[in-house]
Amino acid sequence: VKEEDAPSLCDIVNYYIKNTAINFSYEPMRIEEMKNLIHQKAKQFPFIVLEENNEILGYCYTSAFVEKESYKYSQETTIYLKHGLTKKGYGKRLYHVLEALCIAMGVQKLNACIACTNKEDEFLTNNSSSFHKHMGYQYIGEFENCAYKFNRWYSMVWYSKEIARNKHPKEIIAFKDLDKRLVDDLLKE
Repeated sequence: VKEEDAPSLCDIVNYYIKNTAINFSYEPMRIEEMKNLIHQKAKQFPFIVLEENNEILGYCYTSAFVEKESYKYSQETTIYLKHGLTKKGYGKRLYHVLEALCIAMGVQKLNACIACTNKEDEFLTNNSSSFHKHMGYQYIGEFENCAYKFNRWYSMVWYSKEIARNKHPKEIIAFKDLDKRLVDDLLKE
């Protein structure tokens, strides 16, 4: 990701903020907020975009799962694709690269927090849950009716995937400190 990607990334996420319950924010993300997010995340964590013909089709990144030292081997994932581009393999491509980068960093587990509903409606389907199951994530649990948007209640579920298993893991390598050749090779995929 580059700072100049911020307007395109805002366009992608703001569709979901304005039109869906996939993102529980009420207010669209401003370009300056996205630039701050890029600066905050991209040094420590992978933050990648999927680009085709000079157009950004989607992006994903990881964050700290919990801000305590003992949780450093687990990270939380975030992924967004341009509206209308689901079920075309783009999310899978992004996650494969993201997972490979996380393994190279020493991450053991990835966690995803996903909006869900018992009854799909015009604002929310359960496609994200299906995608994560397809990618090998395991259902962990649900917080029922914890978010209110569009005059109705929605739930949140957690999915988790063990991407490495080391009884005594090494120190986490910050994304910015990964071998540049490794990163370049993975990003070419």
